[in-house]
Amino acid sequence: MSTFTAEVVICGAGIAGIAAAYHLAVKQGVRNVVLVDERPPMTLTSDKSTEAYRNWWPGPDEAMLRFMNRSIDLLEQLDDASGHRLRLNRRGYLYATGNPAHVPALVESAKQAARMGAGSLRVHAGNPADPAYVSGNAEHWRDQPDGADLFLDPALLRRHFPYLNSDALAALHARRCGWFSGQQLGMVMLERAKAAGVRLLAGRVEAVETPGGRVRSVRVAGAGGVEEIATTQFVNAAGPLVNKVARLLDLDLPIFSELHLKMALEDRRGVIPRDAPLVIWEDAQRLPWDEEERAALAESEATRYLLAEFPGGVHFRPEGSHDAATVLLLWAYHLEPVEPHLPVPIDPEFAETALRGMTTLAPGLAVYLEKLPKSYVDGGYYTKTRENRPLIGPLPVEGAYVIGALSGYGLMAACAGGELLAAHLVGAHCRSMLRPSCSAATLTRCIRNSLPRGARRVNCSQQFQRSSPRSCSHSRGNNMGMSTVSGVPHTPTFSRSHVPPGKMPIPYRM
Repeated sequence: MSTFTAEVVICGAGIAGIAAAYHLAVKQGVRNVVLVDERPPMTLTSDKSTEAYRNWWPGPDEAMLRFMNRSIDLLEQLDDASGHRLRLNRRGYLYATGNPAHVPALVESAKQAARMGAGSLRVHAGNPADPAYVSGNAEHWRDQPDGADLFLDPALLRRHFPYLNSDALAALHARRCGWFSGQQLGMVMLERAKAAGVRLLAGRVEAVETPGGRVRSVRVAGAGGVEEIATTQFVNAAGPLVNKVARLLDLDLPIFSELHLKMALEDRRGVIPRDAPLVIWEDAQRLPWDEEERAALAESEATRYLLAEFPGGVHFRPEGSHDAATVLLLWAYHLEPVEPHLPVPIDPEFAETALRGMTTLAPGLAVYLEKLPKSYVDGGYYTKTRENRPLIGPLPVEGAYVIGALSGYGLMAACAGGELLAAHLVGAHCRSMLRPSCSAATLTRCIRNSLPRGARRVNCSQQFQRSSPRSCSHSRGNNMGMSTVSGVPHTPTFSRSHVPPGKMPIPYRM
């Protein structure tokens, strides 16, 4: 078994691990960083993404919005520095509803997001004094509107988005949103990280040695045999496998995974304009079937669910250049927690189900129901916390860190997440989403100040715990926690002796 040393070992070469390596080596000057993965970079879940981004996070507080604004700032800087290699655009997200009962909630969420810093809100209700709607440049983010445009006049909606269901009553066009090439983002950061000394090691992390509760070494099995890396800092960036890797440290993180699928449809008839934004239908629906189809589906328990009400959230976006015809169709209608399995299992009914649901949003797509055109279905896992906010920071083993539970926003959050993780490791100052300048050591205090009054502590049983019996306490005021970028930290159930000096994050609250 060969041995060598590293200052930091990162497990996982998806977008989270690459972003962490980039910020450590390129931005913080850490020279001996090893990035370990048994697969090629960006090939487990990162390449299954919709590659979209948004700063539209209506609540319950402003922390995620600030975090995403910071991440988008960094995305724009990288896109500029790479000559628009990321193909970052700002087409926006269009949230539409045809349910009169949903309109007040849409209006209130728009006002709330504007108050929290998403940008100005422009209301279009068909009045002469209304501000003009600016459609923007579909291919770039520069000189584009931010904030949001709220449409309360159905006639205006049909004028600007004629492909929408004619039943649409209102829509919110959030503007500092869009999409980019996630693969290019990963490659740009990885290239610069390697140029700054990061080593990419092909192999599987099999063990993390922690004598005395401190990281001392990492054992990696590769094609050439087993290697022992002497290190005092280990980062778990294993994506959907983050809990599997955490168990090497005798930890069990408070996370779960959902399987999300997407379909790439060749829209040869041009139903969806190539300059369309990402469009979401907010309302629940029942799939459109004729009477004969309904009778046939009702005969079998296996197909009867297709007659039930499906949740809102069906959405699409164009993919590729103006000369392409691909449209991505997405609908997370089965959200039960699952254990990640590879390769990802594909629901054989997803393509038709998603297309049928999409015809409620864009009725013109019904032309493809008779004969489904060329399409491709893939997907990945959204690994998340109960609050759908990330885990970024130190673990209760000295020298161990995590950047994970990035749910469906891993690509858009990677830049700020990697920056925050690197700041935790080196104790540097970073531009936090919570304050203009804040050190990682004081981020937990900043987070505490962002929490609402009366926030409560979650029961010990709901937190991550040691897989094997260890000393545990849950005394009020002495709980250890892992700070997250969101203002919703997680409280493990360990005694103080398991927490490294100077790494005492605040209690979990919500």
